[in-house]
Amino acid sequence: MQHILVLSISLDITINRSKPEKDPRDIAAAKLQKKSAYPQCQLCVENMGFAGHQTHPARQNLRPVKLNINSQDWFMQYSPYGYYNEHCIVFNKQHIPMTINAQVFNKLFDFVEQFPHYFIGSNADLPIVGGSILTHEHFQGGNYNFAMAKAPIERTFLLKNYMNVSAGIVKWPMSVIRLSSKNRTALAAACADILSKWRTYTDEVVGIFAETDGILHNTITPIARATSSGFECDLVLRNNITTKERPLGVFHPNPTLHHIKKENIGLIEVMGLAVLPARLADELTLLKDAMLSGKEIATDDKIASHAIWASEILKKYSDFNADNAMDIIRYEVGRVFEQVLEDAGVFKIDKQGKEAFARFVEQLG
Repeated sequence: MQHILVLSISLDITINRSKPEKDPRDIAAAKLQKKSAYPQCQLCVENMGFAGHQTHPARQNLRPVKLNINSQDWFMQYSPYGYYNEHCIVFNKQHIPMTINAQVFNKLFDFVEQFPHYFIGSNADLPIVGGSILTHEHFQGGNYNFAMAKAPIERTFLLKNYMNVSAGIVKWPMSVIRLSSKNRTALAAACADILSKWRTYTDEVVGIFAETDGILHNTITPIARATSSGFECDLVLRNNITTKERPLGVFHPNPTLHHIKKENIGLIEVMGLAVLPARLADELTLLKDAMLSGKEIATDDKIASHAIWASEILKKYSDFNADNAMDIIRYEVGRVFEQVLEDAGVFKIDKQGKEAFARFVEQLG
C-alpha cells in the first residue's frame, strides 16, 4: 500500500492482484441472479474449510468466529485479500441481501462495543454505489485509521431533536455527515433519522433524485467507531441514478477516469483507499517506459487507454525523467483517485454543491 499526499488530503493506493476488474453492471445483475450452488456466495459460513471448485475459490484456511450482533448470529473472519491492517469481514449467518435500514446502526455499534479498537462499516445496499457482493449482508472492519477518519469537520450544525448528538459536515471529496455522542441509543436514532430523510430527498438543481420510475436511488455508506468520548458514525450520502450519457452512474467516476478506476466506489474507496485493478501493475510500468522513450502510446493496445492522461502529465512536468517518472505517475494516480471521489460525491465541493448540501442539512431540523 502506498500513501500519497494529494492537495490537502492523504490517500492510500493499492493494486488488487487477487480479483478481476468488475463492471458495475455485472455486480448489479449478480444481485438479481438466483443461487443454487453450495456455498451460495463467497461470504456464506459454509465457505469455512471449503476446498473450492472451478467457479468458487478455495477457502480451506478460513475460520470464522461466531459473534452476537443485534441478537442474531453473525461471524467474523479476516479477509483473504487483506487490503489494510487486520482487515476483517463481519457477515450475517443467514444468506440475505445487503440492507441499509435503522437497524444497521445498532449492528455497527454492537460490533465496536466488542472490538473498540476496530472501525466497522457497511457498503451501500444499491448497485453502482454498493460493494462487489450485494447478495449477502456483511460489514468490513479492521485496525486501521483511514484518511477519511482523520479528516476534520468543515462545518458543524445542530440536530434539534438530538441535542446530545454532535453533527457536522466532513471536509472530504465525498458528501459525509459525521455524528458523535456518548449516548449510543440517541446516536443510532439520529443516524436512522438522517437515513430516512435522505432516502426521500430530491434536489433537481444538482441532479439528485430520490426515485425515477419507481426505482429508489438514495442510500448511505455508514462507518462506525468507538472513541474516547463515546461513539462516532460517518454517513456517506450516495445516489445511484443513471442516464443515457452516464449508464454506469451519474455519481460514479466519469469515463475519462475509467483507465484507472471503473469499478464501484465501495466502502474502502469511500474512506480513502484506492483499490485499483491488477492490470495497472503492468500498465503503469509499460506506460512509464513509453513516456521516457517517446514511444507512441496510442498505438499500443496495452496502454492506449492512458494516452491522453500521459500526454497531460508530460506537459505538466517538464523535468519528467527516469529518476522521478514513477513517483510522478503514482502521484498523478492519486490525483485521479481524488477526482474519482469527487465524482462519487452527491454534493460537489464547489459553491453550488456546498449550497445544496446546506439545503439538505436544513431539512434535518
